[in-house]
Amino acid sequence: MEQGTQVVVVGGGAAGLMAAGQAAAEGARVLLLERSARLGTKLRITGKGRCNLTNMADFDDFLAHFAFLGSEGESRFFLRNAFARFFAPDLVAFFEDLGVTTVVERGERVFPASNDAHQVAEALIEFARQRGVGIQLQSRVAEILYHGGRVSGVALHSAEQINADAVIVATGGVSYPKTGSSGDGYRMAEKLGHTIVPIRPALVPLVIAGSEPKAMMGLSLRNVQVRLLLDGREFAQDFGEMLFTHYGVSGPIILTLSGPAVARIGHGRLEMGINLKPALSPEKLDARLRRDLDRYGKRSYRNLLKGLLPQKMIDVVVARTGIPPEKPAHQITSEERQRLRDLLHDFRLTVIDHRPIEEAIVTAGGVDTRDVDPRTMASRLVNGLYFAGEVLDVQADTGGYNLQAAFSTGFVAGKSAARVVGAS
Repeated sequence: MEQGTQVVVVGGGAAGLMAAGQAAAEGARVLLLERSARLGTKLRITGKGRCNLTNMADFDDFLAHFAFLGSEGESRFFLRNAFARFFAPDLVAFFEDLGVTTVVERGERVFPASNDAHQVAEALIEFARQRGVGIQLQSRVAEILYHGGRVSGVALHSAEQINADAVIVATGGVSYPKTGSSGDGYRMAEKLGHTIVPIRPALVPLVIAGSEPKAMMGLSLRNVQVRLLLDGREFAQDFGEMLFTHYGVSGPIILTLSGPAVARIGHGRLEMGINLKPALSPEKLDARLRRDLDRYGKRSYRNLLKGLLPQKMIDVVVARTGIPPEKPAHQITSEERQRLRDLLHDFRLTVIDHRPIEEAIVTAGGVDTRDVDPRTMASRLVNGLYFAGEVLDVQADTGGYNLQAAFSTGFVAGKSAARVVGAS
């Protein structure tokens, strides 16, 4: 830039693009550095390509979704200021001004009406460009330069040095590495003295012991209740939809529960209990089974199960209950009926691992929020340094919450950096 760069933004994802655009909108001369050949790569695949932008839940309920990892609510307190300045209605209005109309769907989730994440990414890129942001692709930052406790710019792997009065780190996590997420931000922050909360996957599928998941691969269960238990004691539960895969389980409620599950892997016997008939109490389910056994007494046990279970579960349940598949329904004993009833209400699976962090939707851990001022996203350790997005130790469950956090922290970091360099 002819007059010199005032603010360098490292990372061209949701948080980085928002930060760059907002800093430039305040009058700062901004340069955005992206290590890959394309901006907004991860943003383009969020929500299965539809981009769940945010959620219209009320403020307190929204914040509650950031405590699901058992982080004692630190994320909620840290994000309160950022959300107060730029929240879901503000984000919806922001994109409406950019020509991206939105719709609210089940669970108060907000999507672009086009169902096209690329439209969101391109609108955000155009916003940054129109505000005058300089964009430099395939430019990987090696380190943040600083002198006397204050940033002075960045050094690239190419050996190029770029001087700046402020640096915003928005490099994301380590999930989906093909999108450019490599953990560079953690290393740079740690080198400058920041504490990095140990990195782990969040919103990640879980690996189940045995061959049963593979036998049920592709089966989607809806309206089921799932409990997580450690050494027999329940510590989390959710209701909704899940999916069996060749290695274990995935789907919305599994991803939500994966946070507390991952934190407990290796600390005891970790089990998952699936209630396949949550709408029926044990007494009502038992009455239902009695009626079916009386009404279809001549049917085989296997055929009887067709009215109770998806096809792919039948052989697994037959094996679990130990009841001969061809046994006539009217010959099933009271003890066998109770065995089936208990299994329908508590189908247990043993969780032995999680899928690799590269498959996680979100990276948990990151720059400790105690090292960052929640009012400005500024480092408490190095003047002129800011953080935004997934590089921070803030994460929530599914539903648009994480992306809103990226946009909100990016908004605050961009405005704050511009103000500090005297742009406004």
